Amino acid sequence: MGDVKKYEARTWNDLKGLEGISDNQLANHFKLYQGYVKNTNGLTERLSAMTKEGKAAGLDPVYAELTRRFGFEYNGMVLHEYYFDNMRPGGSPLGTGGKLSQEIDRSFGSYDQFLADFKAVATMRGVGWAITFRNPTNGWLSNHWVSEHQDGNIAGFEPILVLDIWEHAFVGDYAPTERPKYVDAFMKNLHWDQCEKRIG
Repeated sequence: MGDVKKYEARTWNDLKGLEGISDNQLANHFKLYQGYVKNTNGLTERLSAMTKEGKAAGLDPVYAELTRRFGFEYNGMVLHEYYFDNMRPGGSPLGTGGKLSQEIDRSFGSYDQFLADFKAVATMRGVGWAITFRNPTNGWLSNHWVSEHQDGNIAGFEPILVLDIWEHAFVGDYAPTERPKYVDAFMKNLHWDQCEKRIG
């Protein structure tokens, strides 16, 4: 792993005042994100040390489990950054003439069909993430369920829209059975301009 690099936890002070997602809910969510950053740094250090000491071995159950855990913590950190980045108070509209709007129409037929599909993924039973990915080969967009942070990500695909649907993201503001209300609140705060930047 070479020199051990440390990640700094980011902050999103501009997210205060979201519609339907309280500042208290966000504060707790930021603490959880900071835990992913801390754990990613800790595992990076530990795995690097094991490698330098000649202890990196696939048959070593400690090394193997730490490496598996590394994917969980690392993706937990990165997906939260995508999630917080694609929100802002009041949101921003999806530009009808932009590349993202065109790709939504090309991939789903219409924005309404895209939204229906995205919300269907986001309200499935279970915990995880609803993510709109872009296929870098043909530009097509598709909505996916990602569980456990690292399971379900499509290799090489680019996250465009990322929604945290673990219960820690909304229980506090909503009952566990009220995830659709949380999804609606998220959409009201969706920063489409940020999603547009991701499509390149």
